[in-house]
Amino acid sequence: MDITWLGHSSFRIKGKNASVVTDPFDSSTGLKFPKVEADIVTVSHDHQDHNRADFVGGSPKIISGPGEYEIKEVSVFGIPTFHDSKNGQERGNNTVYIISMDGMHVCQLGDLGHKLTQDQLGEIGNIDILFVPVGGVYTIDAQVAVEVVTAIEPKVIIPMHYKVSGLKYELADVADFVKEIGMEPMRTDKYSVTSDKLPEERQLVVLEIKN
Repeated sequence: MDITWLGHSSFRIKGKNASVVTDPFDSSTGLKFPKVEADIVTVSHDHQDHNRADFVGGSPKIISGPGEYEIKEVSVFGIPTFHDSKNGQERGNNTVYIISMDGMHVCQLGDLGHKLTQDQLGEIGNIDILFVPVGGVYTIDAQVAVEVVTAIEPKVIIPMHYKVSGLKYELADVADFVKEIGMEPMRTDKYSVTSDKLPEERQLVVLEIKN
């Protein structure tokens, strides 16, 4: 499995039989969405910095809400959550996705705005790789993100939805999360892993956008 960061909350996850793109965004973010193809696109919620599935080539299957999906030997499970800490009253709903492929379970939290309930954690289950928002303002902040990571207990943590050069949203820097979690990050423009080579100790991976 190869994971590259496309910016904001968007990643390309390339497996043996299929590829997935999460939360594609438009130029209102201040960032340019790259030319990319996929078999599956997941959309956590209907805001333009997460929902531009039409920007992804290859005629992908679009998944945009809770439910169970099976496409090209990839299993996707969407769990309903909220975009804020007030049951969606401020910013609406959010879908957390569990993407199972190549013998690994990847969790994309989208624009999660609250701590997870025990029921939600039970549905999420055992996670190998976790994409977690850390920039605050519109999502959980660094402190709550660490609590969410601790509750989920993934093998690999990949932060997202934080301040980068060119982004028009005033989010916190990833350094705040790195400091809060107290781990030395691995920095790379592509994270490659197989199910038999997952790290034994929890790993923090800060991805860089590949130009």
